[in-house]
Amino acid sequence: MSDTSDFKEEVRRRIAANAENRDLRDATREFMRASLMAKYSYNFEWLGRPIIQYPQDMAAVQELIWAVKPDIIIETGIAHGGSLVLSASILAMLDYADALATGEMLDPANPKRRVVGVDIEIRPHNREALERHPMRPRLELIEGSSIDPAIIERVKAHAQGRERVMVFLDSNHTHDHVLAELEAYAPLVTPDSYCVVFDTIVEDVPDEFFPDRPWGTGDNPKTAVWEFLKIHPEFEPDKTIENKLLITVAPDGFLKRIR
Repeated sequence: MSDTSDFKEEVRRRIAANAENRDLRDATREFMRASLMAKYSYNFEWLGRPIIQYPQDMAAVQELIWAVKPDIIIETGIAHGGSLVLSASILAMLDYADALATGEMLDPANPKRRVVGVDIEIRPHNREALERHPMRPRLELIEGSSIDPAIIERVKAHAQGRERVMVFLDSNHTHDHVLAELEAYAPLVTPDSYCVVFDTIVEDVPDEFFPDRPWGTGDNPKTAVWEFLKIHPEFEPDKTIENKLLITVAPDGFLKRIR
């Protein structure tokens, strides 16, 4: 084997070992509980925009985008826009790599790969900041409920004809809402791509962690994922990602379309 393949095999073995490392898993579980209470994920930015994510999940997202090379990414939940900017920046690098390989000229005002973001409310200061951001030409911002049939049709129109589609769900975290999002958007995901459902960790922590939220144990993204998977065998959780990250808000949430 080459040095690269040797290294990848070492990584594969380490990730597999993580799944059986009780001390490591106990330590990360305690960190997750303490850091959720401290709102640790609210402390980061991506290219100048706040991104309410753990750095480990950010790393996983960029790995998935680079590996899958989607033509379009659909995201529910915008907040400050950091996640949209993260996705758009990796798509920009993919377009640049394509241009280097083919000699194709890039048109910054009309990029090939795009991100569609949906939120029930895009606050004016966040919209203004995104309008001024260098990644703006790659962003399609849609205001409205992600489970409104009219909004779903608008999103589907953007995905139509795209060869590779990826979806990130991170809006209202109640069971019914996430399940409705999964039924609406997961079918758009192309084989070997992903639908990532964030904040499935709500099922794994005490209800008092979210005292002002309508979701909690038994009513959250993970319970929606479990119900969705019962009748959608074309998807399965990619546990390799979870075993690699250990620190993630999306246990059982990295859903890979396998057919």
